[in-house]
Amino acid sequence: MQEDVLNGLTREELMELVRMFGKNLVAMDGVWFQSVERAAGMDAAMAHDRAIWAQFSRIEARRIKQFLKLPENSGLQGLRRALPLRYNAVVNADELRMEGESLVYRVVDCRVQTARRRKGMALHPCRSAGIVEYASFAAEIDSRIRCACESCYPEVSDETCCCAWRFTLAEDTP
Repeated sequence: MQEDVLNGLTREELMELVRMFGKNLVAMDGVWFQSVERAAGMDAAMAHDRAIWAQFSRIEARRIKQFLKLPENSGLQGLRRALPLRYNAVVNADELRMEGESLVYRVVDCRVQTARRRKGMALHPCRSAGIVEYASFAAEIDSRIRCACESCYPEVSDETCCCAWRFTLAEDTP
């Protein structure tokens, strides 16, 4: 039944369905987070957030890696192919660019922060969770990849984006 429904959709309808799924997952992430935040405070919510992202990011990366048929050590090019397929990438405005030997990923407009502003809430202090999220995702794509936060609330150094992450390939040691 499910396959029949999907087969009957146009390409445009399938794209809208993917965007809707992305929005739904971002909403679910926000709903559980805000529930813990209200019940136990921001510190507890952030501790759970980091623990969840450590697991989820590896699962998501593993599935994307399999979908793209990436080799075990696909390097920054593999990561460059994988990042745009993350569930939240389909609903956030983002950019990817090579800078020398680094891959820089910038979220220009973040759905989570936009929603919190709209609701009159404090911004999500996502830096510590983002470090876990992006480092875990990248390491699952290629264990040699290292992630550094360039800008993310509450430590913002680039006002032109919501967050920025730099990925490099670790030097092999003899």
